[in-house]
Amino acid sequence: MWSSQSRSTAIRIGDPGYDISSKKHVSFDSGDTNRVRRNSPAVMRVRHKFAKNVSLNESNIDILINNAGVGMCPEWQTKEGYEMTFGTNHLGHFLLTLSLLPLLQKSPKARIITVSSNTHRLAKINFENINLRNGAYSGISAYVQSKLANVLFTRELAKRLGPNSTVHTYVLHPGPIKTDMSRNMANKSQKAIYDTMTSMLYLRPEMGCQTTLYCALEERLDNESGLYYNNCRQDPLWANGTDDKSAERLWNLSCDWVQLEDHLKI
Repeated sequence: MWSSQSRSTAIRIGDPGYDISSKKHVSFDSGDTNRVRRNSPAVMRVRHKFAKNVSLNESNIDILINNAGVGMCPEWQTKEGYEMTFGTNHLGHFLLTLSLLPLLQKSPKARIITVSSNTHRLAKINFENINLRNGAYSGISAYVQSKLANVLFTRELAKRLGPNSTVHTYVLHPGPIKTDMSRNMANKSQKAIYDTMTSMLYLRPEMGCQTTLYCALEERLDNESGLYYNNCRQDPLWANGTDDKSAERLWNLSCDWVQLEDHLKI
């Protein structure tokens, strides 16, 4: 069984009928916020460059798993000026996915899986202050907004691809997983409490990746697209996750924010 680390975006390349152990994959680690802050790169530019490199070396992609993520950060920004959590967890996925979509469309069947969180239910997209400036920022508010953006992106992508597309989209809650997300917590006491609780109560990554693998590999999902999954089954979305007007607005704004090239627009 293969599992992605919590900070990577993985791309599977090969015949979808192959056993999982025989598939080739490449990984792109874009979630190291310590490196991001220190070097202050353009997160979206890094992903765009990666996508171009993949396009030069691969003829098609079968499975794209958008699993890069940061959370509970100080109020950092990407080089482009976007709030770090939103830039990493949504805009980076948006740009990478659409940059690689032509390769996904060359596979007989392809899947795009985006890892969200059930905390998206607590969020709304703050269109008037997407970067949560002027005192609106908190690690939690930034994280849940980015996770709602994952859900809306997945649904809007499925809608734009249409029912006859060979590319299907899935978004999921992986469950509470023990990762190193707390590494960026500024309050050391809160970090210690969080680490202790998650060590006792949360899933290990090898268990937490099961719903991701389910969405990537389960044949019964071949005809599903744009849906949300939890604990290896479809889970109903709340009203904020089915807001089609917000999804369309977020899509159009995201195209502008990442300066998406015309030939990649759908």
